[in-house]
Amino acid sequence: MMAKNPNLTLTGPDLAALLCSRVCHDIISPVGAINNGLELLDEGGADADAMDLIRTSALNASVRLKFARLAFGASGSVGASIDTGEAEKAAKDFAAAEKKTEVNWSGPRAIIGKNRVKLLLNLFLIAYGAIPRGGSIDITLENPEFDAVFTLVAKGRMMRVPPKLMELLSGTPEEAVDAHSIQPYYTVLLAEEAGMAIDVTSTGEAIVFTARIEA
Repeated sequence: MMAKNPNLTLTGPDLAALLCSRVCHDIISPVGAINNGLELLDEGGADADAMDLIRTSALNASVRLKFARLAFGASGSVGASIDTGEAEKAAKDFAAAEKKTEVNWSGPRAIIGKNRVKLLLNLFLIAYGAIPRGGSIDITLENPEFDAVFTLVAKGRMMRVPPKLMELLSGTPEEAVDAHSIQPYYTVLLAEEAGMAIDVTSTGEAIVFTARIEA
């Protein structure tokens, strides 16, 4: 049995509140842009530009909501399993909306426990954030139904190992968990719930995130 991570101390209500804040933060921006586009139209502004802004922002909001439903939500009844194909679509659509990161996904398609899928999608979010200027993320699923290993390799012009995740995994966070750091916190919590260990290595060429079932 793996030792419990001493940094995972949030109460249920605090975790719920911070995750809700995080999701709202992600959705407010594209929804606000839709409003701006509609105001432009009302003022008889540049119609083509306004429609373009509305289309892009609506797609962005929709993609982010669908992703959040899988990555943070209950996604079905208690004890439910999720198809990894759904996770693949959510990750690829998420990246396609911003058109700066290419996502490659390989491994068998399987119906697996939702905590494993949520862990995978949350690791994807962290890997995505590790290459802020864009690049590529290669995701590999090995043996997802049994002694699973998930590997995410992020490459980009500007890469940074996410400090909050590293603090949570191997040290002590310098600041209290807030709406910004709740996502890596939730990732570490999901790994514990799924009985998987997260490892992060930086080779200079890439940042490699691995989650594997604890022996």
